[in-house]
Amino acid sequence: MTMVRTSATAFAPASVGNVAVGFDILGHTVAALGDRVRVSRRTEPGVAIRAITGVVKDLPLAAEKNTAGMAALALQRELGLPFGFELEIEKGIPLGSGLGGSAASAVAAVVAAAALVDRPLDRTRLLKFAMQGEAVASGSVHVDNIAPSLFGGLVLTVGIDNPHVKQIPVPESVRCVLVHPHMVLATREARAILRRTVELSDVIWQQANLAGFLAGCYTSDLGLIRESLLDVVIEPQRQVLIPGFVEVKQAALAAGALGGSISGAGPTVFAWAESDDAENVRAEMVAAFRNHGLESDSWVSAIDRDGARVVDG
Repeated sequence: MTMVRTSATAFAPASVGNVAVGFDILGHTVAALGDRVRVSRRTEPGVAIRAITGVVKDLPLAAEKNTAGMAALALQRELGLPFGFELEIEKGIPLGSGLGGSAASAVAAVVAAAALVDRPLDRTRLLKFAMQGEAVASGSVHVDNIAPSLFGGLVLTVGIDNPHVKQIPVPESVRCVLVHPHMVLATREARAILRRTVELSDVIWQQANLAGFLAGCYTSDLGLIRESLLDVVIEPQRQVLIPGFVEVKQAALAAGALGGSISGAGPTVFAWAESDDAENVRAEMVAAFRNHGLESDSWVSAIDRDGARVVDG
């Protein structure tokens, strides 16, 4: 007889959303940091949040207003489970950083909760539950942070109601450099600034860049990645929200980066670089932010294929 688990803890990694050329459809994991959620079964249906700890503590305890709580609640309701969940959330990702903090909490919650269900649940189904949690934070449903955090690696997601998720290979020598200036930029604010119409010429340019970037990843063509990793639609609108962004990006490119842009909604800035150049790219980006009066945290991360996972019972 199989013993039913009564609790599980899951880790979900941070993520870079958009990856410059794939607004709302492309993202990749950042192994350096992430969120943990411990989920325990409780007799009555519904979801209760017992504690929130870590780098962010002042988050809503009501499940419907919390990304992890809402994601677990969506799973509990849609599966018609006769029991509920209690959550303990440990935040490792700063909110308003552009590193997928709200997405990681939602993903960790559903992965841990799924471990307590006596039926297999595929990752695409878990993705849909996590999407309902993410909508609490951003005001809309998008998957460019959720999908990589759940599946791992560089991930392209096509569709919302019936999402198709594809892991994209990344050349072995590529590293992601992340620099998080000490400021907060809300996702809702960063989305509100965007225009609703785009010039046709920019659409064509952006399509070419997305296609070139993906082709470069599949063929390990670093020259094509360097040529294509350029956002001509979203970045020009959002860069005004991040002091010194233009200089930080220029510093990265001058230090040998393949390309870079705003991570998700910002204010974190990311750059792709070959492993031999990554540390120098990081140092130059940090220095450029400091020149604009902003201290920062920074990381160099491989883009591995490890997504969310249960880490203990």
